[in-house]
Amino acid sequence: MRRMPVLHTKRLLLRGFAQGDLAAVYAIFSDETVNRFLPWFPLQSRDDAAVFLTERLDIRARSEGAYCYAVCPDGGAPVGYVTISGDDSRDLGYGLLPAYWHKGIATEAAGAVLEQLRRDGAPYVTATHDVNNPHSGAVMRRLGMRYRYTYEEQWMPKNFPVMFRLYQMNFQADSKNVYRKYWDISTVHFVESNL
Repeated sequence: MRRMPVLHTKRLLLRGFAQGDLAAVYAIFSDETVNRFLPWFPLQSRDDAAVFLTERLDIRARSEGAYCYAVCPDGGAPVGYVTISGDDSRDLGYGLLPAYWHKGIATEAAGAVLEQLRRDGAPYVTATHDVNNPHSGAVMRRLGMRYRYTYEEQWMPKNFPVMFRLYQMNFQADSKNVYRKYWDISTVHFVESNL
């Protein structure tokens, strides 16, 4: 089993989630504002949080090629997360409790995880955001990711269409490589010239 290294930044400790984080997991993943642009519904109970912690966060952290970090300011309790999927998209995801928004924490945390991904030899990373969530796109740009294209996806389990912008960062010499899977799957896709 692969172990994710603990990461430190100026203000943050990034580590795997632990069973003792149940209250924090419930706070983060039950918050309707945090979860508005996420594919799952907000958690409804601490029992839901226990299942989510075990079946999503813990399993993801142990999956080959995946990363799942708890974002802990000053080494305290988690207030958010940064994830990288273990599939070929290497999709970056992040979320923070609203009290920690607009302080550069998402950029600082995600930047540390991207540097670890680079050290681990990944060729690239992607990230997507709902066009109605431009603040997430701003984080991607601050990380140095480049916009590639926009596509429509039927978002499950919420079951409604969403227009996503895909950003990408290539770590290896081929900076023109574009992850095309979402483009190829979606019948609605285009490049926005103003981005």
